[in-house]
Amino acid sequence: MNELRHLKPAGKAIFHDRHTTKAKELLEDWEPGKERAFAVVGVPLSKPSISHSGASFAPDTIRAALQSYTTYAGESGMELTDGILDFGDIYMNPTDVIGNQDRIVEGLSDVFATDAAKNWMLLGGDHSISYASIKAFAEKQTVGVIQFDAHHDLRNTADGGPTNGTPFRRLLEDEIIDGEHLVQMGIRDFMNAAAYADYAMEHGVGVYTMGDVDAVGVTELLQREINRLAEKVDVIYLSIDMDVLDQAYAPGCPAIGPGGMDSKTLLDGVLFAAKQEKVRAMDVVEIDPTIDFRNMTSRVAAYVMLQFMKGKTEKGL
Repeated sequence: MNELRHLKPAGKAIFHDRHTTKAKELLEDWEPGKERAFAVVGVPLSKPSISHSGASFAPDTIRAALQSYTTYAGESGMELTDGILDFGDIYMNPTDVIGNQDRIVEGLSDVFATDAAKNWMLLGGDHSISYASIKAFAEKQTVGVIQFDAHHDLRNTADGGPTNGTPFRRLLEDEIIDGEHLVQMGIRDFMNAAAYADYAMEHGVGVYTMGDVDAVGVTELLQREINRLAEKVDVIYLSIDMDVLDQAYAPGCPAIGPGGMDSKTLLDGVLFAAKQEKVRAMDVVEIDPTIDFRNMTSRVAAYVMLQFMKGKTEKGL
């Protein structure tokens, strides 16, 4: 008897409903000449984290979490049908932190130069990757940044080098972005030092605390700032540090804490921002799957990707 009955390849025995498409099925390997509305790149770097972090495992975990969702957005009756070009992950040397950051710039420069997608999604990694990814994205255009974060990430580099607490300080010091082109959304009490709040003010950074988000609303603040940035920059980049969320919604963040956004506020903000023409790239950072609970935080990140795609698709962008 040569044929074995009732067996499937290991790891592929997933229930399939003939009427349902899972979001993970949208991922397709990039090949030269392929063009799509969306592309994704993994940037699995977490060695520069100030605290212990397994964020290097997050790109694969977030991709896997797409299996939890379908491609159908019931509120609008819209189906996501565009494939997501997957460029894979930037190679990370186990010990060469500075070299890894240089490789991110070089690798993403090559990726962006393909012009394979209109909209880019980058999966970290810790927040140190944003320096390199924004540097690559800004090579041929002026970039504005909207940073969802509990922290300023404007720490000095003298006390530890280019860590995940320094990316926006480095971007400003290296004149890759202008202070007036950086907006921080969701900054929380007891998460920062006064010196870095002062640094933000001195450099014209737009800072909105969680109190501002609660009082005014995330979409109204985004409307105000995107309108302002649109007159000054070529493109806008969203940087989503998942610790902007309250610890109840993001147990997999290394720097959890109370008083942050709920997941719906973040998802509403990403959807609104994605509908704006100049918003063309987004990173999602600071998830450590090794400390997460039932992949809750990676599932929010995957949903952030879908909201980004939904907003772009609804507007034909």
